[in-house]
Amino acid sequence: MKFLQLSILFSFIICGMTVHSQKLKKNQFYNPLVLQRADPFVTKAADGTYYFIATAPEYDRIEIRSSKTINGIKEAKPVVVWSKHDKGAMGNHIWAPELHRIEGKWYIYFAAGSAEERWKIRMYALSNPSEDPTKGEWKEEGQIVTKKDIFALDATTFESNGQRYLIWVDRGSEPVVNTSLYIAKMTSPTTVDDKQVVISQPDYGWEQHTYKVNEGPAVLMKNGKVFVTFSASATDATYCIGLLWTKEGADLLDPASWKKLDKPVFFTNEKFKRYGPGHNSFTVAENGKTDVMIYHARDYEKIKGDALSDPNRHTHVRAIKWTKDGMPDFGQDLDDNDMALKTKNK
Repeated sequence: MKFLQLSILFSFIICGMTVHSQKLKKNQFYNPLVLQRADPFVTKAADGTYYFIATAPEYDRIEIRSSKTINGIKEAKPVVVWSKHDKGAMGNHIWAPELHRIEGKWYIYFAAGSAEERWKIRMYALSNPSEDPTKGEWKEEGQIVTKKDIFALDATTFESNGQRYLIWVDRGSEPVVNTSLYIAKMTSPTTVDDKQVVISQPDYGWEQHTYKVNEGPAVLMKNGKVFVTFSASATDATYCIGLLWTKEGADLLDPASWKKLDKPVFFTNEKFKRYGPGHNSFTVAENGKTDVMIYHARDYEKIKGDALSDPNRHTHVRAIKWTKDGMPDFGQDLDDNDMALKTKNK
């Protein structure tokens, strides 16, 4: 075991030396950006500061890093803002935190099991009135209660036409166990309206490897559309990203308003040693124009034991392009920095 730990540490050191020795060109990013951080979420504050939050492999805490640049996240010191409980709710499987600024406060949405029942996963919220989320006091707002309330996780929030919405994951309506994407209007930063509908469930084969999964929603609004990426299948090399979209102004609570591609938009590419990419978020580059995707992936295919016990899901960053008809192009056949170089800042 000690030999394995030393080998992993040595590989991280070499990786870091390689990254820092390379000379980055315009629009290029350090990759991997953060080692051993899954489900990454980056938000850009009004003053231009980037805040990074993600799942720690120990599943026991929430930490935030801040930087004036995206590349600076790599060297930013993590600040632990909350740790799991020793007993009861929020005591296990601390997953997929997201950081949002709403009505003058910072909110962290995250999933957690209980100390005694780690798979009793529910959604919870923290709040902080400080201007800087790495400072001040974080208050536990409790569980975000939904009607299904069976296996709730991966909450994300966005505003469209003056209304705030929550998209999250819970068990779907099919008799076969699966996870699906739900949406509802928010009645406050920590509560949702009673009307809660499924907008996506795992219909295709690429969403059903090992498990039938739709999870990890992320919202990007552009070109008169509301885009939602999501992750599908098991958290191994079959993990991948799918895409939903609808028109801005459409009834977002009408499942018929949403369209879904029948193929994944981002998935394993052995050429670049990119295995199981998924659970992404979106931000914008320092120029205020270039759209950027933050995601996690492994650099090897074979996993020993349970995939969730493998810590080596690393955070990556890449620019995304846009097609002539206003759809996102994730550059499946391009390396992260090839994608950045070929993206024009329009």
